[in-house]
Amino acid sequence: MKSKTIAFHHFGCKVNFAEASSLSRKFLENGYEVTHFHNPADIYVISTCVVTAVAEKKCRAAIRQAHKINPEARIAVIGCFSELKPGELAQMEGVDLVLGHTGKFRLFEELALLDQPPEHGKELPGKHESFIPSFSYGDRTRSFLKIQDGCDYHCSYCTIPLARGRSRSDTIQNSLKYAREITGHGVKEIVLTGVNIGDFGRQNGENFFQLIQALDKIEGMSRIRISSIEPDLLSHDIIEFVAASQNFMPHFHIPLQSGSNRILKLMHRKYNRELYADRIMKIRSLLPYACIAADVITGFPGETDQDFDDAYHFLQHLDISYMHVFTYSKRENTLAAKMETFVSDRVKKDRSDRLHQLSEEKKHQFYLKNQGREVSVLFESDNSKGFMHGFSENYVKARTIYNTEFVNQVMRVKLENLTGDGYLVNEII
Repeated sequence: MKSKTIAFHHFGCKVNFAEASSLSRKFLENGYEVTHFHNPADIYVISTCVVTAVAEKKCRAAIRQAHKINPEARIAVIGCFSELKPGELAQMEGVDLVLGHTGKFRLFEELALLDQPPEHGKELPGKHESFIPSFSYGDRTRSFLKIQDGCDYHCSYCTIPLARGRSRSDTIQNSLKYAREITGHGVKEIVLTGVNIGDFGRQNGENFFQLIQALDKIEGMSRIRISSIEPDLLSHDIIEFVAASQNFMPHFHIPLQSGSNRILKLMHRKYNRELYADRIMKIRSLLPYACIAADVITGFPGETDQDFDDAYHFLQHLDISYMHVFTYSKRENTLAAKMETFVSDRVKKDRSDRLHQLSEEKKHQFYLKNQGREVSVLFESDNSKGFMHGFSENYVKARTIYNTEFVNQVMRVKLENLTGDGYLVNEII
């Protein structure tokens, strides 16, 4: 009997990716064949995002695409969009099952129930009281390990607390167990991920600093990266620990959102730009070559030309490596959506373009700063026109001629030939 095929497609954050990877393994363990989303499949699973209106639009487009590829296929829609707007998704042509964050971990069982008899499944928003661990492996040389979920911050522009619920996390003991399992599969790099990872452990009487200290002691661990962490939760102790560690990479992703203190206050962020600048200076004092990425939102309601110029000049002088620039998107049931002074689309685009250009300039300078250095690159399995790529400890992209012996190996290289998208490495040291 031919096994059923299932295709997964995820949008949004690394947490979504880790969860989708864990879900796909259950289907593999039960005899399913996992195929690429663009291939014909018996079941399509779309893990959704609601961070922006564009993310929602892409989710709807993926549903329509799956139905077009195979009109007879089952389509399950899971995740944040499903949590907030289950009825809207259930009405889309081809959709058989809609599961929010509580229900998506029953995906295998719920799909089996669709055959007796078929009915549009619907998971109404519910309580998120327990933490469900997830991690990825098998399809990449690095694994995303989910250690935390949900958020208690309630920033005025964000629907994530509505979609994912209150902050909750795994225990240190369980996190160590999963990290050892990942390492046992030969994965060289683990990325600690969550919605607000700096809030790890609070309900268990533990904290994030204790977790990274424990992870640092695992035998056989090659690399650990910390994903996005709030500036107010990135303590000097954490920065000093990363600087002294051989396992934790000199790579920080710290959301700023605005360089204007007035806008930060309207956003209900828990810090000012002076605290943010302090964290950057602390990192640079200990790790001059560290990669530091910032998230920035432009076009927030009430953002005046003066606010933007103030934020832009702050960012100009901030020693960061690059930025993820987002244009504000109105989200239902948020405080920002009720604000009366909105920025026009034209102005938002102009401001976004300026920030993207600034980000490119900073990234170019960061790459130039690394020219001539010897670094360790973990090469991935991709083969793009005869080349493979990987990232250094401080997240500088490098590529070399494809060699199967380099896949999932940490190789010492010298960064000499800077191209448009990173370094071309001609010699392995």
